[in-house]
Amino acid sequence: MKAAIVTVGDEILIGQIVDTNSSYIAKALDKIGIGVHEMLSVSDNKEHITDTLTKLQDKVDVVVLTGGLGPTKDDITKKTFCDYFEDHLVLNESVLSHVTQLIEKVLQRPVSQMNKDQALVPSRCTVLFNSVGTAPGMWMEKGGTVFISLPGVPYEMKDIMEKEALPRLMQKYKRPYIYHRTILTYGQGESVIAERIEDWENNLPEFIKLAYLPSPGRVRLRLSARGADEQHLKDAVATEIEKLKILIGDIIVGYDEQETIEVVVGRLLAAKGKTIAVAESCTGGKLAQVIASVPGASAYFKGGMVTYATQSKTDVLGVPADIIRDHSVVSAAVAEAMAQKAREAFWADYALSTTGNAGPDKGDSEAEVGTVFIGFATPEGIYSEEFKLGQPREKVIDRAVNKALEKIYKEILKN
Repeated sequence: MKAAIVTVGDEILIGQIVDTNSSYIAKALDKIGIGVHEMLSVSDNKEHITDTLTKLQDKVDVVVLTGGLGPTKDDITKKTFCDYFEDHLVLNESVLSHVTQLIEKVLQRPVSQMNKDQALVPSRCTVLFNSVGTAPGMWMEKGGTVFISLPGVPYEMKDIMEKEALPRLMQKYKRPYIYHRTILTYGQGESVIAERIEDWENNLPEFIKLAYLPSPGRVRLRLSARGADEQHLKDAVATEIEKLKILIGDIIVGYDEQETIEVVVGRLLAAKGKTIAVAESCTGGKLAQVIASVPGASAYFKGGMVTYATQSKTDVLGVPADIIRDHSVVSAAVAEAMAQKAREAFWADYALSTTGNAGPDKGDSEAEVGTVFIGFATPEGIYSEEFKLGQPREKVIDRAVNKALEKIYKEILKN
């Protein structure tokens, strides 16, 4: 089965907002066995929307549109739908009742004519109830394609997808099972991993596909299996993962989409009853933010300090001035002193530190741009590692954060 996703709105095309709806819809459809073959963004223009619907009809089984269903004049999707399906708008009493109740009782203001017009829908459409907003979704069919129109407001779109659209699609179509497993790796690049697992990849069953999903410092390997027997798919993928562990078990740190390195580190710390703290310079608080982003991080994350300026490393963190003077602010000695001071200040079992030149300028050090020292203070001792992380600035910061977490993960495993 094939689907296309169409987002309607000039605000997306001019970069005013980021389209998160398409990502959500694609994942939701994939989970029920409907593969997305196209994602499009179109302007708030009748001809543009109509041309898009025409091109997609009979090319895919399902078209999901979001946007253009609001109460203002620039929201034209509903009227365009009517024209495309040679239909006319009628007042839906159930929708009107919901809109009235939502506005008068919840928002506590009078219902305007513009609000009432939200209850106008094409006469032949199946109304998809919007329990959290005023604009209903619409389901219409033409040729061999189902067209689903949803509001652009993300929480309204999600509500209708989960409660109305997905159940109807599951009832209408017999779909294959699609099963994904994601393996999270750290420490080696995509090309190196590809060389290590080349023979394994070449011998994968035909119904299992491998995708490399690289990002700074990490590579996710996604196995996707498609077929009629769900348990067979799960068993086959599990077998392949066991083979993969033999080949690259040294760089595997977790599994599945949510198994990020910060989640894995946090779970390991919590299981061992240990704590961690950070002292940051070049990463500017990103390391602390990533660690703290995990629900339940308060159980193991003691806190952090961002001593960005050279002077603050001495005044706030307590790094001896002579260490900075003798070794430079971007150095192994300073990274180690920062980690040690953070561990002491927060009474933590482990501490991480970062100091480097993220660029584009060198700042208070002559170290090459992209150079980062990461310090590690552990129950067993204090050490640091130097990394050459290249450019641009954002990549240096992301890679430094990932390297710090990757290394501390292996350190925690030792104890």
